[in-house]
Amino acid sequence: MFTACATFVLIIAGALVTSNDAGLSVPDWPTTFGSIYKMPHMVGGVEWEHGHRMVAEFVGLLTIILAIWTWRTEGRRWMRILGVAALGTVIAQGILGGMTVLFYLPPAVSSTHAALAQTFFCITVVIALFTGRRRIEEQPRVEFDTRRPSLVTLTWLSIFVLYVQLILGAMFRHRGLGWWPHVVHAAVVTVVLSWTAIRALSQYSRIEAVRKPAITMLSLMMAQLCLGFTAFLTRVAWGHNAVQPELPMVISTVAHVAVGALLLATAVVLAIQVWRHVPVAFEERIPTREQNPVAA
Repeated sequence: MFTACATFVLIIAGALVTSNDAGLSVPDWPTTFGSIYKMPHMVGGVEWEHGHRMVAEFVGLLTIILAIWTWRTEGRRWMRILGVAALGTVIAQGILGGMTVLFYLPPAVSSTHAALAQTFFCITVVIALFTGRRRIEEQPRVEFDTRRPSLVTLTWLSIFVLYVQLILGAMFRHRGLGWWPHVVHAAVVTVVLSWTAIRALSQYSRIEAVRKPAITMLSLMMAQLCLGFTAFLTRVAWGHNAVQPELPMVISTVAHVAVGALLLATAVVLAIQVWRHVPVAFEERIPTREQNPVAA
């Protein structure tokens, strides 16, 4: 849980770098102004960029500890693999972060860096979920989900449309794409997430593990729509002629990125809980006596 929280702080730190146009304030990597150990003067954009690097190094250390701890103490093989996957993801994330500096903020690399950051955040949240005490609690038995599409399908669809929205937003923030694909796709995200949350709450509200993330996802979605509208006003409608990023622009865009990360992680948690607690109906193809006269 601590690693997941630290990763969330890291996402905010990265959003602050982008929103303050501080991506190349430290022009070299992996050194900082030619030094590995010397602390630079934390002024201007250097404060945001080097601060982001310091948080990233701390999260990397936490991930190494988490991977080793999981590998040594966790009995579930897939959990050990997940710990190693977290370590591999954070290493790849560090390399991508360095590439954004070395190649002068290419939109494709910067957008991949942003998307992978939220992927890593989701991995840490999943590890926290499956190592928590509540994972062993008994849940009430429920009827099979006979509706189509199934709730499991809807939860995975929610993750997919959110991830597409994340990529479109990252491409816009890093000047690799216009704003309109991100805005148009927001309508798709709203429909799919609303459909998923309402289905979960209408059918399985008595299951706490499903009800809580469904309510959280719906609440975060509404907050995200408001923040997206505010970010559009401050960045596109009002701030396109700004000489430098202004405070309303920075606050709205960073909050939009942060809530987006929470929304994606909540969708992942909901998908896992639905998969664990809501059985999907299937047809049992057992021949009757009329269909199988030999058995009769």
